[in-house]
Amino acid sequence: MGHACVDVYQGAVAALVPFFIAERAYSYAAASGIVLAATVVSSVVQPLFGALTDRWPLPWLLPVSTLMGGLGVGLAGVTDSYALTVAMVAMSGIGVAAYHPEAARVARDASRGSHTAMSWFALGGNVGFVAAPWMVAAVIAVGGLRASPLLVIPAVGGAALCAIALREVAGRAASDSTHTDRVQGRDDWPSFTKLSGAIVCRSIVFVGLSAFLPLYVREHAGGGAVAGTVALFVLYLGGAAGTVAGGKLATRFGRLRVVRWSYALSVLAVAGVVFVPGPAIYLFVALTSLGLYVPFSLHVTLGQDYLPRRVGVAGGVTLGLAVSVGGAASPLIGALADAFSLRSALTPLMALPALGWFLLRTLTEPEPLVAPTVSSTRTGG
Repeated sequence: MGHACVDVYQGAVAALVPFFIAERAYSYAAASGIVLAATVVSSVVQPLFGALTDRWPLPWLLPVSTLMGGLGVGLAGVTDSYALTVAMVAMSGIGVAAYHPEAARVARDASRGSHTAMSWFALGGNVGFVAAPWMVAAVIAVGGLRASPLLVIPAVGGAALCAIALREVAGRAASDSTHTDRVQGRDDWPSFTKLSGAIVCRSIVFVGLSAFLPLYVREHAGGGAVAGTVALFVLYLGGAAGTVAGGKLATRFGRLRVVRWSYALSVLAVAGVVFVPGPAIYLFVALTSLGLYVPFSLHVTLGQDYLPRRVGVAGGVTLGLAVSVGGAASPLIGALADAFSLRSALTPLMALPALGWFLLRTLTEPEPLVAPTVSSTRTGG
């Protein structure tokens, strides 16, 4: 639930853009600069926070970063200065970035490495992202940008939830006789690099479809703007189901086997989205969503087990950098669509899950290791 209260601010920035354009007459370039400030800052600094939390215990970072993420978005609508608006949004991005590596560590510790539990933790972030447009519309559409401080309310609730969770985890660790203060094992950087490459492939596909799927469905399935909205909803809804299913499937069949199956499914599903006409496209959108989201939480636990001495860095990369890097491909997809057609631009996306599967095929299942608790001494390895 705390994760949802943080990631709502990732989606809120994009949801605020139409209101910035309407009330402040920002150009499209200026508005996109605001989104870029939040996205780039967050994705770049997230591994840095992961490195910090690997060296020093920073449990207080969870409630503080949650409040920081909310304050940045909440104050963005108060000032008329473009520079200050960008600065506030960037501050929110830093808060979101600071949260994820330590939160992934605490979630791992609280669940004792459970794949199913990590999938529920990841689902919280998905719920927050999807809820963001509704929250922004409820506040800003009624009160205008000057009402943006009300958007801080979820951050206050999220900070309180983080504080409660930290207290419970620390209390359990103090009475757990099997607790180990130091993680043993060696970091497997080659495997982690291959995993990160696969995540980038998955990210490009998801970002590309999120940006252009509504337009493509309107062109090839009919139904106007409603059809595009429905397709996007199916993509997100299937993501929520896939995130939860991933943990349960991994418990039964193994993480890498499930991840490879998912990437293979994504190749066929994306091909169906691109080439199958008519209403059947919604089925392939749902299958694509499952293929992209079933491995989402498994990426995190695999990354942490490949880097047992740097689980903060692993969380920062798998939850942040490798996921956000896919956004850099959006301008290229748009340029291809302008030069040729939207179908021509989306067709190359079929090859990316195949490349991800190729990177994953030689990986071996890492041995899950006991994670240090939030009260443990961090080591750089």
